[in-house]
Amino acid sequence: MQHRLPADIERSSLAIIRRELEEKRIALPAETEAVVCRVIHATADFDYAQSLRFTPQAVEKGAAALSGGADIVTDTNMALAGISKAGLRKLGGAAHCFMAEDFIAAAAKEQGTTRAVASMAYAAEHYPEAVYAIGNAPTALFALADRIEAGLRPALVIAVPVGFVNVVESKERLFAVCERCAVPAIAAMGRKGGSSVAAAICNALIYTAADLLDPSARGWQG
Repeated sequence: MQHRLPADIERSSLAIIRRELEEKRIALPAETEAVVCRVIHATADFDYAQSLRFTPQAVEKGAAALSGGADIVTDTNMALAGISKAGLRKLGGAAHCFMAEDFIAAAAKEQGTTRAVASMAYAAEHYPEAVYAIGNAPTALFALADRIEAGLRPALVIAVPVGFVNVVESKERLFAVCERCAVPAIAAMGRKGGSSVAAAICNALIYTAADLLDPSARGWQG
C-alpha cells in the first residue's frame, strides 16, 4: 500500500521503526522512545538506539523547558532549518543560530578562536537558559563544558557533532560535566551525529511539549 499524505507516511515509518526495534530485541525506555525513534526516522540508522545517552529525566526536563517558552540555540543553519518553527512558536519559543553573523566572525578573529566558540560565548551571555543543540562543532561542546563548569546552567544540551577530530572526546567531556553539574544532556556517543540528528532531537522534544507527536495534529495533510 502506497501512502501519499505526509502524516500517513510518518506514522507508517514510525510503526516500521518500532517493529524493527522489537525484532532486534531492543526495548526503549518510555521516556526516551520518542527521541530515539525520531532520530532513527531522520537517519534510517538503528545504531542510535544504542549510542544515544541521556542524563536522568533529560527528555522530561528538556520538554518542560520548551513548554515554558525556552529558546533553542544551535551551531548550524542546517539544524536551524530543520527545527519545527511552528511547534516552537506554539510553545512561545524561538530558534537561533549565530554562526554566520558578522559580529561573531569579528569576535572569533579578534579572540583567535572559532566561530563556534564565539557563538557559544554570545549565546551563553544572552540565552543562558536555552536548549543548546550542537550538531557540528566539537569546539562548541568544549566551550559549553567550560562554561557549565563556571556556572552556566542551560535547560538542556544536545551533544551530537559528527566527524573524526575531537568529536568523541568533546561528547564524553560534555556529558561528564553535565552529569557532575546536574545539567540535562542528550548525546550521541561515538562519531555519528550531525545537524539532522540535532534537529530531530529538538523536534521530538517540541512535539512532546506541544502534544504534537501524532503528525496529523500538525496539520500535515498535503
